[in-house]
Amino acid sequence: MQDLDPDLLPDDGIEAGAEDELYEHHRIQADGRQEPMRLDKFLLNRLPNVSRSKVQAGIEAEAVQVNGKAAKSSYKVKPGDVVTVILPEPPREGKVEPEEMSLDIPYEDEQLLLVNKPAGMVVHPAYGNWTGTLVNGLAWHIRNLPTGRNGEIRPGLVHRIDKDTSGLLVIGKTDWAMTHLSQQFFHHTIERTYWALVWGVPKEATGTIRGNVGRHPKDRKLMTVFPEGSPDGKHAITHYKVLQSFGYVSLVQCNLETGRTHQIRAHMKHLGHPLFADAAYGGAAILYGQRTGAYKAFVERTFEVMPRQALHAKSLGFVHPTTGQQLQFETELPEDFAAALKRWETYAAQVAS
Repeated sequence: MQDLDPDLLPDDGIEAGAEDELYEHHRIQADGRQEPMRLDKFLLNRLPNVSRSKVQAGIEAEAVQVNGKAAKSSYKVKPGDVVTVILPEPPREGKVEPEEMSLDIPYEDEQLLLVNKPAGMVVHPAYGNWTGTLVNGLAWHIRNLPTGRNGEIRPGLVHRIDKDTSGLLVIGKTDWAMTHLSQQFFHHTIERTYWALVWGVPKEATGTIRGNVGRHPKDRKLMTVFPEGSPDGKHAITHYKVLQSFGYVSLVQCNLETGRTHQIRAHMKHLGHPLFADAAYGGAAILYGQRTGAYKAFVERTFEVMPRQALHAKSLGFVHPTTGQQLQFETELPEDFAAALKRWETYAAQVAS
């Protein structure tokens, strides 16, 4: 569901059955094992990047139908039910508009390329971000990139990182490369190392965080951690190691065994150590140390130096799709992360002396 915009719904002067043509945007059929579930919850679980209020607005405007008829939020979806989302504008075409932009490409050959994505860049087009994304730049850099699974607008992509996370991404330039790389991600054989600056100092210098990651029940834009084996969320494992401790914050290395949305951010918060400057997960406030005086001023200035979550995709290792060679790539910390880290190193040294 393209984050249902009330201005595009049938209640804005366009009624179902009117001469204005309506377009099917989504068709979801409940499988034979579907347990009875409220329609609104069913859609929230099945559609990415959509809020509860948007789903409710769509249902109230009769833009959501079950088996061809408008249904209420309280309708219990059953096995075999076909749920469709109908809007008065056609679905956005899968064509990506190429845009010329400067990309940091540390490696490229006929099969693949590596991109060092800056913080602030959205990876692929989606509602509210149809232009200016990494994919738009890739479409300019390389013509005829493979489309991706199920025709999604994600040419060459086999994984992604958040808008405000920096670091390495591997891009498949051919269908074979994309399929081969996707299999490596599926079987968890890709080596992915992230560096994160987190609040506090974990009790254990090394450890493994296990806990399902899924949509937060009260805020669909956020992820939260559910117990392993829970019916909520998806299985997720993060291995971590403290690289440096500065008393109030720590530099932590995280290696992903799985790749869930916001996995490191949600897992580290669950551990009690949110990422520094991560506003969405509570890290953009002073969590350790005094909240007044020189220390407060120091932290606030450091937030200004790094006004986004302190997370960087540091290294990436995988098997080349055609040569079979094990490749390993690493990138330096971006300027904002390096500057924030230097400030904490200096502060910790001054406190120690």
